[in-house]
Amino acid sequence: MIEDRPILAIETSQSLCSVCVYFSKEKFFEIDINLKNSHAEKLFELIELVIKSSSIEVDQLGAIAVSTGPGSFTGLRIGMSAAKGIAFGASLPIVPVPTFESLALKLSDFLPDETEFIIANKINAEEVYFAKFKIKQNSYVFIEELKVTSNDDFQKKLNGVLLFGNASLNLDHNKNDKKIRIASPNARYVAMWYKKFGDNLLSFDYDYLEPNYLKNFIIKERYHA
Repeated sequence: MIEDRPILAIETSQSLCSVCVYFSKEKFFEIDINLKNSHAEKLFELIELVIKSSSIEVDQLGAIAVSTGPGSFTGLRIGMSAAKGIAFGASLPIVPVPTFESLALKLSDFLPDETEFIIANKINAEEVYFAKFKIKQNSYVFIEELKVTSNDDFQKKLNGVLLFGNASLNLDHNKNDKKIRIASPNARYVAMWYKKFGDNLLSFDYDYLEPNYLKNFIIKERYHA
């Protein structure tokens, strides 16, 4: 049965490259690398290492849970492509996991009940991915649904609410702030989100699984005189 088998979880939506073989909340094997643009080089190496460390074979997995965004276009494509390749080779279903919600689930482990918080990750200097949540009984509910909003509108919504995500670097008073922000979940929370919410999302239709970019990817062309 799928529910009795461990889950391979992948998170590549931001600079964190995180992979986990998840058995339960008490037993999991996870490797994280926080290095920008490392996904293409490191992801398969991490997957191979974490599977070996967990003393299982790929065909003993029950499913692959992959973080689907929104986030880095390149990172999301790399994570989804890796999930599809492994799933196809081992005949495993894939579970698409919403990145902001798995991060909200992670925060529900640490924040008190009824706490309101915002997750906002920058898209560019003018726009951010934005959602507002409230902690409810060790889980979360949406107060404002996930959307793309302007940096100016995002700043107007803060009003002292707890903020997570790298959009904090867009704030005027944080221009010189180089601290690492919690912009994405660890892979084990991607697996935990699937265990808690994603049973009906299992899919073998790999061709129809795509990241949730939320915003169209625009290719900029350079013109030469």
